[in-house]
Amino acid sequence: MKVNALFYEASSNDSVKCILCPHNCVILSGKTGLCRTRMNVDGELFSLNYSDITSFGVDPIEKKPLFHFKPNDEVLSLGTWGCNFKCPFCQNFEISQEMPESLKKINHKTLSTFLDKYNVKGIAFTYSEPSVWFEFILDTCRELKNNEKEYYTVMVTNGYINSKPLKLLLQHIDAMNIDVKSFNEEKHLKTLGGELKHIKKTVEIAYESKTHLELTTLIVPGFNDDLEELENEFKWISGISKDIPLHLSKYFPRYNYNNPATDEGFLIEVYNTAKKYLDYVYIGNMWNKNYESTICPECGELLIERKAYNVKIKNLNEYGGCENCKKQIVIK
Repeated sequence: MKVNALFYEASSNDSVKCILCPHNCVILSGKTGLCRTRMNVDGELFSLNYSDITSFGVDPIEKKPLFHFKPNDEVLSLGTWGCNFKCPFCQNFEISQEMPESLKKINHKTLSTFLDKYNVKGIAFTYSEPSVWFEFILDTCRELKNNEKEYYTVMVTNGYINSKPLKLLLQHIDAMNIDVKSFNEEKHLKTLGGELKHIKKTVEIAYESKTHLELTTLIVPGFNDDLEELENEFKWISGISKDIPLHLSKYFPRYNYNNPATDEGFLIEVYNTAKKYLDYVYIGNMWNKNYESTICPECGELLIERKAYNVKIKNLNEYGGCENCKKQIVIK
């Protein structure tokens, strides 16, 4: 299904300039941009993946990962195809970098019936890069927010999107997890195909918008495992707010990257470094409750115990504060 794209400018000779993301692709008639999801048809830009579903499931919200938003909840996860990055270690390359053989179609106006069917209150746009699914996500969020029931919306993204479409989307998104894949400008551009400065700007805009925000850095050996660079990242995050939850994820070989999995001892070292600057740091894919649980940064009380997706809320009061010392914790 082709739907008119929202963010583009007409150029000469029937070419158009897509201004959804910082690539700002100039697209000739009959061609697509870098993400492959937007085509120029006789001087008009169309979304090609508008109603396309490649992945569908009900997940723990902790899997997104979101640890400080609706803890122990379940969320309906949806994904499409396409991406505006070219990560060689992509965990979902079958849908981000390739065109799946089988696709399902879905009407954004009927998604509330799926939420009700699976008895969940939230929808997460995830798996592939959701920003290239912009028009469908915007229409879906508007439809859900106009519903008499209180649904919530989540977006798991690489953050590579221009400010104007981002601010429009943030009017309808309740929580985001943004990947900060590297804090080295040269590696970010050369390996992933995008400039780090735009990710940093997205994080700052999302935080200022009051959207619930968490960050993820997948620690990939040989790519972004320089401890000094990582410490610079942690300092930058704390400069925005030391309350932003950070997930440090263990990498496993995938797609075109065959380096061995991240050493768990090194992950713990990175974790301890991050804890110097940030109140809420977690290690993903290691399945150790000592590094997955939420601890009060004021008194050290165990607030939420996690081991994989087994979640137990222990000492949070009804206002989202620590039962022991009453410190308000950033949990929504």
